[in-house]
Amino acid sequence: MRKILSLSLIALLMFVMVACSKPSSSEPAKTEGGDKEGGKKTEEAVDLTPEEGAKLVLWDNADSEAEWATMVAEEFTKKYDIPVEVQEVNHTDAAGKLEVDGPAGLGADVFHAPHDHVGNMVKAGLIYENVLADEYKEKFLPAAISGTSYTEEGGESTLYGFPMAIETYALYYNKDLVDKPAETFDEIFEQSKEFAGDGKYGFMMEPANFYFAHAFFAGYGGYIFGNDNTDATDLGINNEGAVKSGEFMQRMNKELLPLKKEDITGDLISSFFNDNKLMYRISGPWDIKNHEEAGINFGIAPLPKLDNGETPKSFSGIKAYYVNSYSKYPKAATLLAQFATSTEMLEKRFEMTGQLPPQTELIESDAIQNDEVASAFLEQAESALPMPNIPEMQSVWGPMETAYTTMWNDGTEPKKALDAALQQIEDAISSQTK
Repeated sequence: MRKILSLSLIALLMFVMVACSKPSSSEPAKTEGGDKEGGKKTEEAVDLTPEEGAKLVLWDNADSEAEWATMVAEEFTKKYDIPVEVQEVNHTDAAGKLEVDGPAGLGADVFHAPHDHVGNMVKAGLIYENVLADEYKEKFLPAAISGTSYTEEGGESTLYGFPMAIETYALYYNKDLVDKPAETFDEIFEQSKEFAGDGKYGFMMEPANFYFAHAFFAGYGGYIFGNDNTDATDLGINNEGAVKSGEFMQRMNKELLPLKKEDITGDLISSFFNDNKLMYRISGPWDIKNHEEAGINFGIAPLPKLDNGETPKSFSGIKAYYVNSYSKYPKAATLLAQFATSTEMLEKRFEMTGQLPPQTELIESDAIQNDEVASAFLEQAESALPMPNIPEMQSVWGPMETAYTTMWNDGTEPKKALDAALQQIEDAISSQTK
């Protein structure tokens, strides 16, 4: 079903593979060009000779990700003779746990975290920068690099993460109800009117969840922060494009989904889709297994174009490993993070978890290009924007949910709702800096 990724995306994804060889006891592990002096690449190799007596702890999620992490740990130990203990810590909880455990020397040496936590982790002094930044910038997607980097005020962008996966959301459609997936939202509206009724719906999404609503917010020209979501002094929360997205959502409420926001939960949407009572839904790869187990004949396509001709700009998330700044063995920890994000290990990760590796060589491989589901999410990722990772982003979620809720439930004029959100966000950011 899926087409090969467009040439415009492939052109962005340059890859140069740097092999990692096992050091002998007398030969240190080195990799080219990672140190920086005055922001410039040095000619010296980075010395990753493991500290004597190094032993590491790795935090990662449960289930298939835990199986992959355990495999990585075992292979790493075979290669470098460094023991690695894998502990189950949810990646969304890791940063908070590290703030408590890190200073006491109880935290993991390497841990999994979502990229939108980077700013807070940097501010809290929890993570080392990626000293192999130059080679990572050559072989990973620009979105993976920008998402796991952080720019200090008045400074240059610094890479901290070792990217493992990129994920976004797209359009699920029921193949038994849809002959061909809609390419525009106008088609969604038309098809839904023919299908909906008697407890059936043409389209569903969580309307006030800004993670999903951002696709329309940005697709119409709204933006959160200026300068590629790094400048919190420049807010585009209530600009003309943002208002247009609110008007679009109100049309969706009136013509496609006349339910209150509180009644449109992820569980409800899944139930309708699994009961063949829903043609289309928006979700991410986390719902694949759910619908497969329900026996639904479904496909995945990029989000349909808006009436301005733009593809909705979904949020993308970057899963990555980070090196704990409290680690007793930072060189060995960096070596583990590098090993885990090598081409071989990320290929295994895709096989074991289905998560997309943000690395060009693998993206261009037949295994992914010929995978109907993977290639669909990759095509949407071409239009996706990484979630902002600066600390001020935490002040955005609540006010934006409130704004879209009042627009959806109460019919509040979009400009008024977004003006209120802007004021709340500005006040929250101001209180952070005091």
